[in-house]
Amino acid sequence: MLDSVIKALIFILPAYVANGTPVVVAKLLPVKHPLDGGKYFIDQRRVLGNGKTLEGFLGGTLAGTLTAYVLEYWHMHTLEEGLILSLGALLGDLAGSFIKRRLGIKRGDPAPLLDQLDFLLGALALYYVFYGPIDPLQATILIVVTPVLHLATNSAAYVLGLKDKPW
Repeated sequence: MLDSVIKALIFILPAYVANGTPVVVAKLLPVKHPLDGGKYFIDQRRVLGNGKTLEGFLGGTLAGTLTAYVLEYWHMHTLEEGLILSLGALLGDLAGSFIKRRLGIKRGDPAPLLDQLDFLLGALALYYVFYGPIDPLQATILIVVTPVLHLATNSAAYVLGLKDKPW
């Protein structure tokens, strides 16, 4: 079973890295450009909000893809799969933010399970479009493990001063 968990985590690692990178990018860059351009949706709420930036999206995509590139050296991934998982993770995160704005949830406020799984489901969905389904055991492992890892890494980012809230 441990072997299956490790295999699943290696598979999804580019998506994990892509999802976490925008937090670091936000702290490093003094100027950020919101992906929604400051626009409001028909419900008079921001489409995504200031937390979703072009720099974060590009940085996350690059970091996740580079992670796959490194893993490719050990025949554990391919660059192409890493790009798809990274893009899927970031698109899933954007979808989660869009949903949160529609529900009236402010930036940084928690949305249990949506916050922890949006990027994972986006990564798996885009992977499915390009490559087909992953092993059901791997998918199950990732759905169970990701919320715990997400909360742990967010807490660590909070302690390190990278995030304003520990979730």
